[in-house]
Amino acid sequence: MSLATFDDSGPHAVSLMYARDGLTLCWTSDPTTRHSRHLERDDRAAVSIAPDYRDFRAIQGLQFIGLARRADDPRSVRALLERRYAFLAELSSGPPALRAALDKAGFYCFIPTRVTLIDNSRGFGHKEVLDLGKGGQT
Repeated sequence: MSLATFDDSGPHAVSLMYARDGLTLCWTSDPTTRHSRHLERDDRAAVSIAPDYRDFRAIQGLQFIGLARRADDPRSVRALLERRYAFLAELSSGPPALRAALDKAGFYCFIPTRVTLIDNSRGFGHKEVLDLGKGGQT
């Protein structure tokens, strides 16, 4: 997924591995990264998820706007990520330096308030929008 954040110096986008819990998207990042620092100041963010395409007529993807912040329950987010990415579970039992790095990591969640499906297979620029409101639910 691509996460877009911003602060007084402007916008910033980063690609992240993620796992989902319903519509909530979760990831891990070093709390000192630019995007993590941005979210500490302003939790508004945007996300996009789409593979690369060679044919624009086949493009499909998701665009989200919503709120992102450190996870209330980092252990459950870590477990969610470890189920999706086996190497993260392996790091937990790996060399001490790798375990220490993972233990310092922040765990974050993005709760969408709006989801837009892009599906060019149904016509160029075809979009369907789902407004979820502030709580991330319909």
